[in-house]
Amino acid sequence: MFPAQNFLILISDEHRKDAMGCAGHPIVKTPNLDALAARGTMFTAAYTPSPMCVPTRAALATGDWVHKTGHWDSATPYAGRPRSWMRQLRDAGREVVSIGKLHFRSAEDDNGFSEEILPMHVVGGVGWAVGLLRENPPPYDSAAELAADVGVGTSTYTDYDRDITAATEAWLSDPARRETPWAAFVSLVSPHYPLTCPEEWYNLYDPADMDLPVGYGQGLPDHAELHNIGTFYNYDDYFDERKMREAKAAYYGLTSFMDDCVGRVIAALDASGQLDNTVILYVSDHGDMMGDQGFWTKQVMYEASAGVPMIVAGPGIPAGRQVATCANLTDIAATARDVCAVADDAGNAGQPGVSLRKLANMPHDPDRTGFSEYHDGGSKTGSFMVRWGDWKYVYYVGHAPQLFDLATDPHEQVNRAVDGVNDPAIAAALAEGERRLRAICDPEEVNARAFADQRRRIEELGGEDACRSAFVFNHTPTPSEQARMREGSPL
Repeated sequence: MFPAQNFLILISDEHRKDAMGCAGHPIVKTPNLDALAARGTMFTAAYTPSPMCVPTRAALATGDWVHKTGHWDSATPYAGRPRSWMRQLRDAGREVVSIGKLHFRSAEDDNGFSEEILPMHVVGGVGWAVGLLRENPPPYDSAAELAADVGVGTSTYTDYDRDITAATEAWLSDPARRETPWAAFVSLVSPHYPLTCPEEWYNLYDPADMDLPVGYGQGLPDHAELHNIGTFYNYDDYFDERKMREAKAAYYGLTSFMDDCVGRVIAALDASGQLDNTVILYVSDHGDMMGDQGFWTKQVMYEASAGVPMIVAGPGIPAGRQVATCANLTDIAATARDVCAVADDAGNAGQPGVSLRKLANMPHDPDRTGFSEYHDGGSKTGSFMVRWGDWKYVYYVGHAPQLFDLATDPHEQVNRAVDGVNDPAIAAALAEGERRLRAICDPEEVNARAFADQRRRIEELGGEDACRSAFVFNHTPTPSEQARMREGSPL
């Protein structure tokens, strides 16, 4: 057992799991994350509960799956219920602060923090209502913005990250931090698009040297539901090879910019004398496909989208270790209670999480199931992913499944499910994947409930026409931009 320590969560947005030097990437420069991994443990099979910001952040806060809490999509944000692990810590007397992006409904809700500094919440307390229209989706007219924004310069997001970093440095340097243990949730937005990168960081990468996307030029995978998603989010239509290379250089530059922000925060923690008594967890809320298999951003169950980087370091964490046991952002709630020495209670009964400090000290467990699900914009049906060992099974309600052997096919280009009729080993893996999925949830029941809840939400917001015309945007405006929107001023 360890005495209660500080707990510092550093979370980025849209950082794919392979885009780090410590993950073996040959191009991306992340010296601060590499140093954190060297003094801690990196989880190589960590997943998001849902490859979309708003439902994932609700799952992270509650420690439970999306289908358990009903935060299905980008227009059903967390609003203080079920009780968050932050509130559990605060109720036990722990100071719990957030600095930066939260993507909950509103600062007026009791999200569980002692204080929210520079919070970004969903627009108007509603979020992205267009995503609710899964049965009758409109054209996604904002898709062209992703390519149009590629280039050199500052954006409101990079400005916001600088403000978040400076605010965190100031908060950590306050002598009050050394009086009692604390927990902090520091949430940056980079490398989330817009793919507009400050020149210092863009210049680290030559577009001519960029790696080509997986399956470049082959189009979307041969699967009806993936065509639904890829046709709705038709980002790839706006990328030629030159623009694609520039976009990857900008994304890698924003990743290095984010890494620098992380380094500044850890340096401030060290300067305050608290580094040795703080467990640091670095994660992202989901990944980014960056053109792989014809997809950009997230929404799909491929590793680049549903996988997340995850590094934990500090007291009780083995140094320089890599763990292949499946982990999830829902493990953060149990980790927070462990690090902060807050007892579990009946309100968390049945939650799937395990402390990452415990997992970091255990032998590899190939039997632990990784899980993710998607019920948001562009999808015509629910998608569910389970991972165990080297197998990955993706179930689409009403459509054929996918099965990947990540040991022989790490880029997921060969759907082994089509071999299930003739290959007993594949048939067994398909059956095992479905068994593991149904041990977590009934996908047909969950799918029906998600659509029913979303129909009710559409009516609450004034019907389909209201959802088509209100809260239409490509990425959530920063707090300063949202303030100008409320005042009726142009952005």
